Amino acid sequence: MTKNLPSFWSILWVSLVLCTVGYGGLIFLLLLTLPELAPRWLFFFLLTLAFSGTALPVTYFLNRRFPTDPPVDSSVVLREAMWFGIYASLLAWLQIGRVLTPGLIVVLGMGLLLVEFLLRMSERSQWSPSKKSAPLPAADRAPADEPDEEEDEEENA
Repeated sequence: MTKNLPSFWSILWVSLVLCTVGYGGLIFLLLLTLPELAPRWLFFFLLTLAFSGTALPVTYFLNRRFPTDPPVDSSVVLREAMWFGIYASLLAWLQIGRVLTPGLIVVLGMGLLLVEFLLRMSERSQWSPSKKSAPLPAADRAPADEPDEEEDEEENA
């Protein structure tokens, strides 16, 4: 089921790059700039990169541990990690405006989970198994309703 997932090391390298750019940029931004308009938008962008990089190995592990049908590929793992970054940036944006409440945190989290669930349902409805898949072992096959050809030949003889 995990045939489409890339190796952990490639995911780890992408995660390290995202974390380095995100957290390094946040440190630079918070220490050396004033809170004007351009640095504020850069803050949200770097926060998204940092949290996405942090969540990427976790989403990879969860998709590896709990495989689905159809199997996920690297774009799904990256999309799921990006949801964490978007969620963190959205919470930071709402907190800056002092409108973030515990109920809103839960509602936004449930909303993002619902969007991901619907995207996965859409992918599942468009998936068709490959015709080159290996046949089931004899023990796993359902019994056939029709008699074999050899039995037909024995009855006719």
